Amino acid sequence: MTVEPGIDAATAQLLQLDVLHAPLDNAPDFTLTGQDGKPVSLSHYRGKSVVLSFNDDQCQDLCTLLAQDVTEANRDLGAAAADVVFLSVNANTAHPAVGDVKAWTEDHGLASEPNWVFGTGTPDQLTAVAAKYHVPIGVDPQTHDVVHGSELFFINPAGKEAAIGQFGTESANTALFAHGMAQMAVDLVPGRPGATVGGPASSSAAAAKPAELGQAAPGFTLPGLGKTGTRTSLDGTKGKYTVVNFWASTCTACTQEMPDLQQAHQDLGSSTAFLGIDVADPAGQATDLAARSGTTYPLLADTNGTTAGAYQISGLPFTAIIAPDGTLLVRHPGTFTAEQLEYVLHTLENNPQ
Repeated sequence: MTVEPGIDAATAQLLQLDVLHAPLDNAPDFTLTGQDGKPVSLSHYRGKSVVLSFNDDQCQDLCTLLAQDVTEANRDLGAAAADVVFLSVNANTAHPAVGDVKAWTEDHGLASEPNWVFGTGTPDQLTAVAAKYHVPIGVDPQTHDVVHGSELFFINPAGKEAAIGQFGTESANTALFAHGMAQMAVDLVPGRPGATVGGPASSSAAAAKPAELGQAAPGFTLPGLGKTGTRTSLDGTKGKYTVVNFWASTCTACTQEMPDLQQAHQDLGSSTAFLGIDVADPAGQATDLAARSGTTYPLLADTNGTTAGAYQISGLPFTAIIAPDGTLLVRHPGTFTAEQLEYVLHTLENNPQ
């Protein structure tokens, strides 16, 4: 069943999309400061379709997926990107500086996207905006770790809330999620409802359920990073414990983790297979990072995020550990040190399932 002119039921499910019905409410206005130091308000974008998110400017995992989705959505939009604004509100009241949102924007490859705006303000201002949209935000007073809602608000050119979605594990399948996000945004622009944007035609290829522990790990065959003539399959590592690490060059935590993974690879030797999967990354940036990192295990290119989507990763970096018989044993969000990873693998080897 179609829920919007260009959105089918499978895409709506992928975005966890709730389309609101008339009469639509006005989206609460606010004024903050953008990453360029200039004032930014929601009302400034009347006449454009706005995709509003709340984003932690210190986040290096889940929010990295959102950054990739925005970049891919702009590719799908093409010329229609001029009618769409991706507006994000800083969810980290402990890091409210303009320099923080600017650094995050640059680190995650969004500085070149003219329709990306990352607004910040005083802690009280940021708290007030989140409260207006009923987005939960919690900040640990000691560690400053942030937990926040992952809502996406689709606001039409008249400034009214038209739909609410979510980004999260489903958004790892970048090509599908970004296409749906772009299509929903375009559908709100007068004269464009149903206009086709780029990307995959349907989300019907999305994973039916998350990769589950104790079940067979989703298989994949991917080209080598920067080596389109080579392909590597997960089946080729059967008989060994296999570490599959999902990363991207725009993820600071990923780049910091890579030396530890290389150290564990060297320490464990041929008893354990390592595969690094670059997720939906600009090819040049990824290959440059790979060359600088000194990584010697195979690095593969998951150009559209389909493998990441099959594993339903919750952010970047993300590591899966697979048993010699192909059973998924570990799903680990965040970074590993070499010592931690080696301890986990030794424990699995000494206590086989």
